[in-house]
Amino acid sequence: MEFRIDRSSGLPAYLQLVRQVREALRMGWLSPGDRLPTVRDVVARSGVNANTVLKAYRELELSGLVEARQGSGTFVKSGLGSTDPEVMAALRTRLAEWVREAREAGLDIEDIDALVRSVLTEGEGVAVG
Repeated sequence: MEFRIDRSSGLPAYLQLVRQVREALRMGWLSPGDRLPTVRDVVARSGVNANTVLKAYRELELSGLVEARQGSGTFVKSGLGSTDPEVMAALRTRLAEWVREAREAGLDIEDIDALVRSVLTEGEGVAVG
């Protein structure tokens, strides 16, 4: 797993790491028993502080998703998501095509985000304006 830190996102780096592990679990890219990168590797590749990585891994451990094994590393303990990984992959491919079309139509990230959120909250009684 390769972590990406967006320093301009406004989201703390440790939460970005947590979010990426959770997304990988939902997508089926990580499974129970898989080992997360060592703290040293994450620091070397992403440039974040070791304490930031440790904080993210502790948060994941407290939520029951990973377990730290002394001297062995941090391992995925349980998965997220109940959908077949093949179905998720197919839906992701279609979504990527839609995002490409949206970008070609001139939409930026905020426009795309607004569209997706409007669809996700549709029918939830959320009034805008």
